[in-house]
Amino acid sequence: MPLSERQLAAFADKHAVQIPYDTSPRHLAGPGDARHVTHGLAAAGWNAVSDPLSAEIILASPDLRHRLQFDPQSRTSAWWRLRAEPVGTEPGWYAEFGELVPAEVLAAFTDALTAPPPQQPDPWQQVTSAGWHHEPDGARSPDSMCHIELRPLSEFHDRSSWHIETREPGHGEFSGPRIWHAYLDEHTPAHLVSAFLTALTDRSPLQRGMFERTGHYSAVQEPSAPRPQQVVDAHATRIKHLRARTRSARRQQTKPATAPAHASTAQPAARR
Repeated sequence: MPLSERQLAAFADKHAVQIPYDTSPRHLAGPGDARHVTHGLAAAGWNAVSDPLSAEIILASPDLRHRLQFDPQSRTSAWWRLRAEPVGTEPGWYAEFGELVPAEVLAAFTDALTAPPPQQPDPWQQVTSAGWHHEPDGARSPDSMCHIELRPLSEFHDRSSWHIETREPGHGEFSGPRIWHAYLDEHTPAHLVSAFLTALTDRSPLQRGMFERTGHYSAVQEPSAPRPQQVVDAHATRIKHLRARTRSARRQQTKPATAPAHASTAQPAARR
């Protein structure tokens, strides 16, 4: 079913009465509203294929190649799972995200999935320009609580896989308990990795309501310049953009090919 006005109104009703606080850094901002992800995919034509009375949400792409599972009752640390089936010469891939991954950061990943891929970007470019510390095996946030790692090849994998973890401060060389994780396997398209890392390392804060859960008590919260209605309007504008982009892509796919122009054929001269 397409995203309904009633569903958008429910999002607006919640956020219009919340006092937003600028919350940073992003890796400690907490999960936020999962509808940043699910509304975006629905606007792009994805359909719910799960039991409507279940807490679990499963969305499938129009071509049925991609499948997103959100299970807030998961017994594992992965609440979000995204799978892509292999098609032709393109391999399948898998990504998973923990409970406290900010929904806006994950939405950047899923929004990129619904758009035509750009030229292959360098996933490290935004990370380093955002002030994260580059290390031999990856990068670490300025507070050292979030670590991005590109794990090398192994006898089981012919390409490197991405592992992102946010952890409590540790002691010495030992990290504290894990807050959240993300795993992107070796075949996850580079432009999706780049979208996730760009959104994660963005210095701009995320908006969280008063008393809304954050990822850690050390997250910094300040009164937000955008008012509640501006937060709602920003969500509505993004949904309109995704809908328009999806309609444009469908028109391009269904547009009939233009018949090639035939060169005029010289007619034989009439006999006299």
